[in-house]
Amino acid sequence: MLRLTMMLSTAALAAGLSISATDVAMAQGKKGAAPVCVNKAASGTNTTKDGAMFQAWEAVLQATDWGSWASFMTSSGKIGTAPGYKVSKVKSKCGSGGLGFNCKMQATLCK
Repeated sequence: MLRLTMMLSTAALAAGLSISATDVAMAQGKKGAAPVCVNKAASGTNTTKDGAMFQAWEAVLQATDWGSWASFMTSSGKIGTAPGYKVSKVKSKCGSGGLGFNCKMQATLCK
């Protein structure tokens, strides 16, 4: 986190901007600061619809945070959950394609 703080400070100074403690706290995901949210989407393919949905959710987590994905794989493995994140707006759409089924998923994840 120190490297992130230094990078943000250096970038702000180079751009002639000021950076506040709130900006740094948001970037670091500190409690009390506004949540940092990302919208992610991915697709997965499998011989079953459930398998394709699982693969699509895995890809969403991998695109967001590899540590959260690893925790997900060793815990519940329930689609729509992301350890360390509040998940909302989960949407999915599946159809035939790929190995049998292709699913697209998207969600908002906030830390």
